[in-house]
Amino acid sequence: MSGGTDRNLQDRQGASGTERQDGARDLRAFVRSRELELERRLAEWVRVPGILGDPEHSQDLLRSANWLAGEFREVGFPVAEVLPTGESHAVYAEWCQAPGAPTVLVYSHHDVRAVQPQNWALTAPFEPILREGRLYGRGSSDAKGQIMAHLEAVRAHLGTGTETSPDQAPGVNLKFLIEGEEEAGSPHLAKLLEDNPERFAADLVLFSDTLLWHAEHPAICVSLRGMLSAHLEVYGPERDVHSGAVSGNAPNPAFELGRLLGLMHDQDGRVAVPGFYDDVEPLPADLRNAFKDLPFSEEDWLARSETGAITGEKGYTVLERLWLRPAVEVTSIIAGDPLGISRAAVPAVASADLSFRTVPGQRLEKIAGQLQEWVAATIGDAYSFSLIPDLETAQEPYRTPDHPAVEALEKAMALGFNAERTGRMGNAGGGPGELLSRSLGAPVLFFGTGLLEDHWHDSDESASLDVLMNGAVTLACFWEELARKQGIGDDDDGHLRQ
Repeated sequence: MSGGTDRNLQDRQGASGTERQDGARDLRAFVRSRELELERRLAEWVRVPGILGDPEHSQDLLRSANWLAGEFREVGFPVAEVLPTGESHAVYAEWCQAPGAPTVLVYSHHDVRAVQPQNWALTAPFEPILREGRLYGRGSSDAKGQIMAHLEAVRAHLGTGTETSPDQAPGVNLKFLIEGEEEAGSPHLAKLLEDNPERFAADLVLFSDTLLWHAEHPAICVSLRGMLSAHLEVYGPERDVHSGAVSGNAPNPAFELGRLLGLMHDQDGRVAVPGFYDDVEPLPADLRNAFKDLPFSEEDWLARSETGAITGEKGYTVLERLWLRPAVEVTSIIAGDPLGISRAAVPAVASADLSFRTVPGQRLEKIAGQLQEWVAATIGDAYSFSLIPDLETAQEPYRTPDHPAVEALEKAMALGFNAERTGRMGNAGGGPGELLSRSLGAPVLFFGTGLLEDHWHDSDESASLDVLMNGAVTLACFWEELARKQGIGDDDDGHLRQ
């Protein structure tokens, strides 16, 4: 940890707004001069199909990790290692040569989601192409592009010869943990952190696996919803039975599963599981007000999200439902013969995967118990069921505390995107933010370069090169801002303030 002595948190060099603007101009020019190289390197990495959960691509995950470790070494990081984690590999890089300056751990991931190649219209998933300023390919935005923005930021921070990095080393102490199991819920991340407390020790964590609100309206992400996955199976006949032999008399689990899912919300769009909202904390007024300041229209939302209509819990705005309220989604339903020629049989089993998004106050184990009780009390007498919540990969919600680094990131983001000011937003998805904060005893800040229209987890995923470059400038400015601080976040006893 850093432990500097200047605890008034004033800029060490007292850089003025004009000096910051000049510095940002130099950083932007440097980053823009490398646009073709950024495109080339990201495309090369996207070609490595590091799909998590597919045994055929386990070696590709190792290739992806080794590729990234080589990039860190090429930038100049003295330490760049590949660490086995479960069935995948993480990458750890370190450059800590700034005594007294803050130590920042950057978290992201290099594994990617499975693909359905037949649904990709603009390119094959791992044959990247550039079209209208966007690089298409699986992982281009989630999250390889975000990591490449970090690498370009360090290059710019070093390459512009700023006074905060006079010895051609970063002006802050940088650590990177790029895991390879995020798309499976980071099942081995907790043990990795527990087994290496000194290696990952930091004053701040910068979480870079998240979205921006809009390419032209930068906003700082300050909250992350929690996540609980559950697998529900409903059982009817003892085996699949020809429908012509039993139709009208056999219990069909597909109907019963559909009925249960239909009852999961009440007429006001609230989750109908008893007790689900009991522990939900009141909506923070500061965030509600901040969300109102974001440029929003239903037309723009529907166009960018491609969702077709707006639904959800009554009494809340779209952004409040998206970032501050809990929710449940069905992510898959299977019954009968989903592939191939139908056998025209009443299925013995119907199943669904559920994804709960939670907010501060809620506890995942309690929600799992409430769901179990609700299904048992609601399912019909002719059926049985199995409900398996995945508590191993469940993730608690997290909100960034008040911290001097938040203001530094706001300044950097305004400079990086050449904006007069920045807004505040949340992250609708989950992630190990709370785990990282709890394990390392450090506050977590969020900065990502993804956009709603990047099509994460879907076909034709892409990343905007313009946004990646603005993100790189933002991060380089952030390192400059932090390099001007000593003792950032320390209290009078030299301990980190949460």
